[in-house]
Amino acid sequence: MNPDPHTSAADELGRDRRSRAAALAVLRRLREAGHVAYFAGGCVRDELLGLSAHDFDVATDATPPRVAELFRGAMHVGASFGVMIVREQHVSIEVATFRADGTYTDNRRPDAVRFSDPVADAHRRDFTVNALFLDPLAPHDPAQAHLFPSEPSGLVIDHVGGIADLQSRTLRAVGDPNRRLEEDHLRALRAARLAAKLGFTIDAPTADAIRAHAAQLRGVSRERVGDELRKLMQHESRARGVDLLRDLGLDVQIAGAATEIGTPRLVGLPAPADFATCLAAWSLDRGGESQASALIATWRALLCLSNIERQDAEAVIRIHARLRHDWATIPVAGQKRLASEARFESALSVLRAEDSTAAEEIAAGRDLLARTPGGLCPEPLLTGDRLIARGFTPGPVFKKILDEVYDAQLEGRVDTPQQADELAIRLASGEPAGGTGV
Repeated sequence: MNPDPHTSAADELGRDRRSRAAALAVLRRLREAGHVAYFAGGCVRDELLGLSAHDFDVATDATPPRVAELFRGAMHVGASFGVMIVREQHVSIEVATFRADGTYTDNRRPDAVRFSDPVADAHRRDFTVNALFLDPLAPHDPAQAHLFPSEPSGLVIDHVGGIADLQSRTLRAVGDPNRRLEEDHLRALRAARLAAKLGFTIDAPTADAIRAHAAQLRGVSRERVGDELRKLMQHESRARGVDLLRDLGLDVQIAGAATEIGTPRLVGLPAPADFATCLAAWSLDRGGESQASALIATWRALLCLSNIERQDAEAVIRIHARLRHDWATIPVAGQKRLASEARFESALSVLRAEDSTAAEEIAAGRDLLARTPGGLCPEPLLTGDRLIARGFTPGPVFKKILDEVYDAQLEGRVDTPQQADELAIRLASGEPAGGTGV
């Protein structure tokens, strides 16, 4: 689950607490039924780092049929791999049975799994810091007090050296890094994202294995690659993540070509920036204005972009170019129309990253226009229905009249429906719109 960039910190904290409380309730019920159950994976890592943990997963020795028996309505989302979804307190909690994985012939998921124990389960995970368990119900070990950022809460269980790596801020593959990457080539991309997000260093053998396996990322489904890149881009560490993609030899698989060009626009974006804005900034960094749209078209296939993502990124690029080169010479009506487009603020944020002075001047001009009568985007005084009621026939001239009358309204040359009607009649007879604007 990715946090909404527009969610307040208080809302996010409340949601995280609800998620933890729900997961704890699930864990308690499993334990009361005689099962071993722990918090597992990223939620443990993030709690120990003092970060918000958005999703709490539970690992247990209870098999999927047993989970279904204990939790009415539990959903079988991956029962053959031991994964169930339990709804508790209106929160979805992933409950997974401890397992050992077989071979991965499809480089994505094991051909078969064997339900096992916590030790085997830890050793089949990707990175050591993701292979920690937390028993939140156990009395805490005083020797572990230093591991918790605040009040100690339970017992950390470590079978793979994850605690030491967490403390040294190192991202290390569990066991043989080449084997971990052969099992799932997407782990290379996930390593770059997590290292960037957490501010970790990828240990040398893991980094070397990623470089050695970089070309194999080409065989991973484009949907999975695109989803992983969305997560990377929508975190404030996105620029470091992109640098890691380049350093690890992954950018040619992600973006279609390797590059040594920096990412000043991506670096300069505000922390909450949506995927389309990030793509636009990245494409401008890599290809400049002349190639940015072509890169988006290429990435549509490479990253399985949705039509909306592609269109939004292209809109940011288009508006950015107009802001950079044309804003000062665009008539008032054109400036208001441009400032009213859905992607104006996104394009302005990209421009601000490369030329803050120009961006602030445009923002000030936009604010001034917004304070004029009617603002940036008033309701049209003249509509198509109104024109038809006055005997006009829809067609090319019809639209031209509507546009010119609305321009006159935006520029303050007409401010009543009657004036709009009169101007439409003059335009239909071939007279110029007149006026000089505001």
